[in-house]
Amino acid sequence: MTDSLRQAALDYHALPTPGKLSVELTTPAQTQEDLSLAYSPGVAEPVREIAKDPEAAYLYTGKGNLVAVISNGSAILGLGNLGPLASKPVMEGKSLLFKRFADINSVDIEVDCPSPERFIETVAAIANTFGGINLEDIKAPECFHIEETLVERCSVPVFHDDQHGTAIVTVAGMLNALEIQGKQIEDVRIVCLGAGAAATACCKLLLAAGAKKDQITMLDSRGVIHSGRSDINAYKGEWARDTEMRTLDDAIEGADVFLGVSGPDLLSAEQLAHMAEKPVVFACSNPNPEISPELAHATRDDLIMATGRSDYPNQVNNVLCFPFIFRGALDVRATRINEDMKLAAIEAIRKIAREPVPEEVRAGYGGIELSFGADYILPKPTDPRLLPEVAAAVARAAVDSGSARLPYPAHYPLKTL
Repeated sequence: MTDSLRQAALDYHALPTPGKLSVELTTPAQTQEDLSLAYSPGVAEPVREIAKDPEAAYLYTGKGNLVAVISNGSAILGLGNLGPLASKPVMEGKSLLFKRFADINSVDIEVDCPSPERFIETVAAIANTFGGINLEDIKAPECFHIEETLVERCSVPVFHDDQHGTAIVTVAGMLNALEIQGKQIEDVRIVCLGAGAAATACCKLLLAAGAKKDQITMLDSRGVIHSGRSDINAYKGEWARDTEMRTLDDAIEGADVFLGVSGPDLLSAEQLAHMAEKPVVFACSNPNPEISPELAHATRDDLIMATGRSDYPNQVNNVLCFPFIFRGALDVRATRINEDMKLAAIEAIRKIAREPVPEEVRAGYGGIELSFGADYILPKPTDPRLLPEVAAAVARAAVDSGSARLPYPAHYPLKTL
């Protein structure tokens, strides 16, 4: 990052008011009568109604359109374990995105609980205040146990975006890329470099989309995760293969797909050259991918490539997913975000990318040509179709799968960007 960009980032967060969020009133508070209704004595009436029926909280409070973004700061972006307070700008940013893209009110909560069990108890104790919980920047493997436990304990949806948001957008782009390359998900050999939260969630969702588990080879910093290793935890153990492969050189030979969720410059040009014809490369390490697009395209002229960066085509960006997943879940009062809802989001995102791009989206990207193909496998984050179409697909899947407590709304979706 240049000095000028660094200063611009600091100024953005500091000026004109520190932070990126504020609170606004939704009801009048000008007169004595207003105040008597807002607080004492009028507030006693909704209190009594909620005490009689907890569901009344959705009628008399903002709970139904309120998401908490919660972290312990143990895995901040690509910066690592810098603690909960240091994660606050990221959590505020996530809340900003909820409001900007899906009109969801959101508050950031940074929890100073190094112990996973204490973190779970803290979040479970406050969860009912909100319509949903977005977990963020929690290191693996603790994040798996934390989310699994909270999903079971909380009556509102709990979603770890680093896992599932990344997975949804990755799988949507991957399926479109494979379609363009003339390949089927059930036939391809996949190499996943990385074995953390995002890698595990991506591979699980690839299985749900049709990939074969014996065709997925996962690697961590010590090499291929295979059945002979004794240094892997239970979560990595799910991906252990009975194989003679030990290194990335071994695994990449003839592979159709490379999925990188690891670190910069870990895939060499020589390794890329040994992949199958028409490979698909998702190099998602940020800010520097596992292989630079310039080097990748110089090495292979038949590949489709995606990164996590906005300055290259095919950005894998969670904002294509999480605001709209929550919008759909909140609108039908879902109790959890299940696999059917994730798959519905994938199909909605895929469909948008295959359709003509609105002129206002093209204008926002300098008027460049955007059409379904090797350099356009995912919609742009500013595409106005994301909110109505993804939210509607998620809401419908929640109702059909039994996760929703409300019927599918008439005349839905009601909101647009």
